[in-house]
Amino acid sequence: MAVNGKPARGLWVARCTPLEFTTTLTPGQAIADISGFGVNDWHFMILQPDGTHVGTLMALGIGGTAAPPGSPIGANVHNLTIAGGTGAFLGARGQYSNKEIGTSRAASMTEDPANRRINGGGKRRDIIHLIPATWPEVLTLPTGPAIFHGEDFSPVTAEKPAQAGERLILSVSGLGPVRPKLNPGQPFPPYQEGKLHEVNSPVEVTVNGREAPVVNKIGWPTMNNVYRVDFVVPEGTAAGTASLGLSVAWINGPEVKIPVP
Repeated sequence: MAVNGKPARGLWVARCTPLEFTTTLTPGQAIADISGFGVNDWHFMILQPDGTHVGTLMALGIGGTAAPPGSPIGANVHNLTIAGGTGAFLGARGQYSNKEIGTSRAASMTEDPANRRINGGGKRRDIIHLIPATWPEVLTLPTGPAIFHGEDFSPVTAEKPAQAGERLILSVSGLGPVRPKLNPGQPFPPYQEGKLHEVNSPVEVTVNGREAPVVNKIGWPTMNNVYRVDFVVPEGTAAGTASLGLSVAWINGPEVKIPVP
């Protein structure tokens, strides 16, 4: 239903080889130094609300045990590793655990799975600590971050700062797949009217923590792994040095600073 609080859709498929191991002598269950229920491989296919496929994450490990050391606060069960991903998550790694919310409904195998949404189920919160292979990043010019005024394409500098309500242009890397798709490593084609390559994943820009409207998110023609993101500085942005955040597919890049008078 959501990723990091943002609406999303998708498919979760879990497969388990049950072992039922326990620290207490229990007939029919395997004795062990930890408790758990089996070996798992789980798959998370994540879509945007409009059905656009963003990417898939694959997790492997032991289910039913305590969450692994170093897992995020709030995680309390399952010890799985993120073994890889596709799409926006290509090459990602990390760890998985979750926190159950509410009560799950155990469905009989005789129940028609076509009715699962009609019959309803439980709620759950999956917690994925993701280490991406790449992340979004604003490129750098000799004058500072590659951020330009939308009106004349001049760089944003202390002498010519950004204005609240103004459209700015970012030159960035690491935004991943585009639509229509290209072969991996291929540069974006030269500019043709109506034939821009749009970033496939959701892209968000924030200024001082406030969401800034994104006008477009496209591959930069003739460039390789360079993208153009246009956004509008929110009205009411405080004067001074503002923090600009950039994320793609819910993966945050490093913040940069821009001057606002």
